Amino acid sequence: MAETLVNDARVMSKGQVTIPKNIRAVLGVTTGDRVTFIVDGDSVRVVNSAVYAMKKFQQEMKGKAEEVGFLSEEDVAAWLTSSRREENEE
Repeated sequence: MAETLVNDARVMSKGQVTIPKNIRAVLGVTTGDRVTFIVDGDSVRVVNSAVYAMKKFQQEMKGKAEEVGFLSEEDVAAWLTSSRREENEE
């Protein structure tokens, strides 16, 4: 089970909050990275935006590979190889 971290921060006059260092480390965010706020009732989750976007993309794409005939990693690899050959021929 994942460790639960609890930390608090002060909201500044412009609504800015500094994410504590230990929380940034767990989220894998550094200077310039983006975070996503997910509000669920009276709770808010802060997540790494890149990780969140990838998870959403994976959810949206679930089952699509099978629909187009990619049934294994070998199928994907073969398609990539073929696509690269076609690009190099142009």
